[in-house]
Amino acid sequence: MSIPNGVLRQAAALPIKDGLVCLVTSRNGKRWVAPKGCMEPGKTAGEIALQEAWEEAGLVGVLEPDPVGTYFYEKDGFTCHVIVFVMQVTDEAATWPEQSFRERRWLSVAKAADRVADPGLRAIIEGAAVKVG
Repeated sequence: MSIPNGVLRQAAALPIKDGLVCLVTSRNGKRWVAPKGCMEPGKTAGEIALQEAWEEAGLVGVLEPDPVGTYFYEKDGFTCHVIVFVMQVTDEAATWPEQSFRERRWLSVAKAADRVADPGLRAIIEGAAVKVG
């Protein structure tokens, strides 16, 4: 799929462990989201997804090889395109880089889908249910 110029490209991890999905709060603490961040030169989408899972949620794991989906959202006047990978979590740190301003929460697929405001991310979480079970 071709992404138009001016669209911010991002990558996200959908962390899964023991049948649960991990969400984190946004920087302002008002929304629940999957760990995600902007693409950086020289890094793949998968590398960014793993990096953001560590920085935002303190999680380490293995990504499924193919993305589970993509979605668009608006932020600060920009359109963002997010590619999402399912991440099978292998380790959960007690401390992590962004823990002072993010909350980490493990939820069932249904509760995770209910928590996220973005319809694109919600659909991906619901669609990833088969990966969780």
